[in-house]
Amino acid sequence: MNTLTSYLGTMAAYNRWMNESLYGICASIPDELRKKDMGASYTSIHGTLNHLLLADILWLSRFENTPKTFPSLDYVLTEDFDELRLEREKTDAHIDRWAALEGTRPEEELDQPVRFHSMTLGKEVSIQRRISLMHFFNHQTHHRGQLTTLLNQAGYDFGLVDLAWAPGSSS
Repeated sequence: MNTLTSYLGTMAAYNRWMNESLYGICASIPDELRKKDMGASYTSIHGTLNHLLLADILWLSRFENTPKTFPSLDYVLTEDFDELRLEREKTDAHIDRWAALEGTRPEEELDQPVRFHSMTLGKEVSIQRRISLMHFFNHQTHHRGQLTTLLNQAGYDFGLVDLAWAPGSSS
């Protein structure tokens, strides 16, 4: 197994584990509290979960050269938590399949650019594929950090979140 395959597989598994864990906790939270504006970047627990899913859909479409667009980065995919959870599960399965295929790319392709319209910058950008891959997983971790802060503020224990404690990471 090459380094890229190992990295992508590990990060995809960590992503899925964290999402399953956090959605499990969020399912026990009353909908009103999940949607309460807590002053976060994406306002609420639901808003942060929504943004994470939306961003993953955007990045996958860029990697697979099937660009998708949304009106904004806080565009609401669905107000229904169960629907959001189902879409999260489908997207995580997609990420698993994508990571397995992406990891077989020749090393020289990692230097090629991923080109897309950045909603954040409002213009066309080009980012080296290897940096885009790292950003994809780093972005997830960043916003899950925000989510765990919101859960903590709401009085919910989110448990272990470190990659080192993910299933299969330690002995």
